[in-house]
Order: sequence, then C-alpha cells, then structure tokens
Amino acid sequence: MLWGCLFLTSTALAASSSVPEVGDLRIDRTEDGLYLSANLQVALPELAEDALYKGIPMYFVAEAQVTRDRWYWYDRQVAETSRYLRLSYQPLTRRWRLNISPIPFTNSGLGVVLGQTFDEYEDAMAAIQRFSRWKIADGDVMDADGVHTVHFRFRLDTSQLPRPFQIGAVGRTGWNLLVSRSQRIGAPEPAK
Repeated sequence: MLWGCLFLTSTALAASSSVPEVGDLRIDRTEDGLYLSANLQVALPELAEDALYKGIPMYFVAEAQVTRDRWYWYDRQVAETSRYLRLSYQPLTRRWRLNISPIPFTNSGLGVVLGQTFDEYEDAMAAIQRFSRWKIADGDVMDADGVHTVHFRFRLDTSQLPRPFQIGAVGRTGWNLLVSRSQRIGAPEPAK
C-alpha cells in the first residue's frame, strides 16, 4: 500500500513538473515600440519528439497581441504579430535545424528566414524557448496615456504537419502544446 502511494505521488510530481508555462515574461516599452522577452518552460510532447527523430519537421507559432483597455466597450486591438518556427532533424548528419520566419512556411521555399544549426536536441529546444527583445508593436500605435495588455501565446502548429499526422493528431493529447500569458502595462512614467 505504501509503495503504491509513493508511486502515485512520484508520478503526479513528474507530471506536474512537465506542465508547459511562460517562465519569465518581460515587456519593455520604449519610444521606438514595445518589445517582448520571454523564457518558456516547455517540453515537446512525446509523439512530436518521436516524429522529429524520424525526420518529420515540427512547426511552432508564437503570437503576440496588444490591446488598449477601454472602459466603455471591448478592448481595442492596436497590434498583432506572429513568429513562425520550424524545427527539423537531419538523420544523416545528426544535426538539428531551426528556421525562424515572420511569415508562415510554404512548400515554395523558405522565403526570408533566420536559420540556425545545433548539434544537440536540448540546444535546439533552448533556442525555441527563448525570446529576446522581439518587437511586437511600433511606438506610434501605442497611446501615450493608455493602459495596454499584451497577450502572448506559443503553440505547436499541427496544421502544417503531413496529412496522416494531422488526422492522427485530432483529439489526441500527445500532440497538444500550448502556453499563454497576458500582462498589463501602464502608461510610461514621465522623464525626470
């Protein structure tokens, strides 16, 4: 009985430690615009990681939306931006390739992307989980005296998987990866 309770407790602790979340979220407001920095704490679902090792790329989407608070109506959206990430594994070279783009990936080519290569899976995942000074809004769309809310969301994009995987992923928890967090920012303090 005691061993059963200990097993259940250790299983529950292991499950709770792998819950994806946005660790540190920092919003910097400058005259130039609004910048987001974040450290995610996510682990790729086991089915997705297995597919990666078989050479099937995984697609991720990071989305940021900025709204201005209004007391008399719904909040007004002032900016929205997305960042698309594609992680792939080349089994022949045993290297990881991470591509980052401001537009969705298509089969017609990569377009304008930033590409990075990694030797280890952990290094590639660390690069996916780190956002540093990502510009999410221009300075001219922000009201100087307004209170704004930033909604950040990071997810695994199963719509870009090959069709057999899309069909198998529907309704299965082994493909779910979604983290989101919102943060309010007030008007900047006047310069002294």
